[in-house]
Amino acid sequence: MLNALSRPMVRIVDRYLPDPFVFVMILTLVAAAAAFFTQGTTPLQIVEIWGDGFWSLLTFSMQMLLVLVTGYMMASTPLVKGGLAKLAGLASSPGGAILLVTFTSLAASWINWGFGLVVGALFAKELARQIKVDYRLLVASAYSGFIVWHGGLAGSVPLSIATEGHPFQDLTGVIPTSETIFSPFNLAIVAALFIAVPFINRAMMPKAGDEVFVDPEALKETETEKPEAPTPADRLEHSPVLTVLIGLAGLAWSLNYFVGGGGLSLNVINFVFLSLAILLHGSPRNLLNALQDAVKGGAGIVIQFPFYAGIMAIMVQSGLAASISEGLIGLATASTLPFWTFLSAGIVNFFVPSGGGQWAVQAPVILPAAEALGLDMAKASMAVAWGDAWTNMVQPFWALPILGIAGLRAKDIMGFCIIHLILSGAIIVAGLTLL
Repeated sequence: MLNALSRPMVRIVDRYLPDPFVFVMILTLVAAAAAFFTQGTTPLQIVEIWGDGFWSLLTFSMQMLLVLVTGYMMASTPLVKGGLAKLAGLASSPGGAILLVTFTSLAASWINWGFGLVVGALFAKELARQIKVDYRLLVASAYSGFIVWHGGLAGSVPLSIATEGHPFQDLTGVIPTSETIFSPFNLAIVAALFIAVPFINRAMMPKAGDEVFVDPEALKETETEKPEAPTPADRLEHSPVLTVLIGLAGLAWSLNYFVGGGGLSLNVINFVFLSLAILLHGSPRNLLNALQDAVKGGAGIVIQFPFYAGIMAIMVQSGLAASISEGLIGLATASTLPFWTFLSAGIVNFFVPSGGGQWAVQAPVILPAAEALGLDMAKASMAVAWGDAWTNMVQPFWALPILGIAGLRAKDIMGFCIIHLILSGAIIVAGLTLL
């Protein structure tokens, strides 16, 4: 059933979905037109807002680029490649590979979304080297695990409202994670997705006799060659001394950080991955060769994230994001508010693909409505969180790192992800409204 549905969806997406850069330019024009026609923002104001906001995600852009680069470099070390190869050996069939990569990505994404993106992509590549399986579906399966991130340990909305002094404390108070991340309704949604998502991916596998997509170029590994007559500079580049000293220093800092009670963040993940990559590659030259391969997939992040920053500025400063939320929330009753909140968050996420940024926009609309209708503040907040996670399935913004590592295009996986958008949306809505 799902196989019959996903195949034509993949063909349609392959034919009509443009490159993510074209997609973000279209979104820019859509946001600008909507701000002009619905908010009365003048063209000059829109251009000023867009240009002023264009570079506001530079720090985050660099973090995401380093997620790709450091994760790739670490995975290309002999030790990690060997470990991934052994883990991939647990799968003895294409169906087993699909299930294994999905479970791994779900678990890693629930712990931390950045960790999940990197681990899922790297594991998918290793599985594809060992088992003949549709590579597009395998990478889409790795990305599908990302659906649980906002209901997990690194969810920006639940962690924000659990922090003393958060911006909306006068409306919600401090809401502990026992009422959000570890609440029965949220755990039920997560558990249902852990069960459903792997088997949805398994059901989308090609039937016997169908064409299986394999990309040898994406799976090719670069071999490092030592010079036959090394110069002093060559000897230094191939010496393990520098990598051992710097790598151990980085791991020492990381250990001290975690022992002191520090938690996972993008900076910490990148620092740990980089330290391990430096140490385990054994020489600066091996590391630099891996770096050259890694940066090939980072072009999308470099050019597209500033455009999304400009779109976010238009959506927020023109009042368009708040108007979308207000319009949908105006249709709600006490029983349907979680659904409309979830839907509005999913729509806004196309234009403001940042959990923290989206919460800052929607919370002033959602929380007063929840208070007026008597809805539990924790559930209203998690409805925003799950709406944000939901449409990530078809929003290329978050897929860019995993696509860069995997060596695929957005159109290669989005046909499968549309199926997840439909089915996971039904599961999440049921959890938010029935539990």
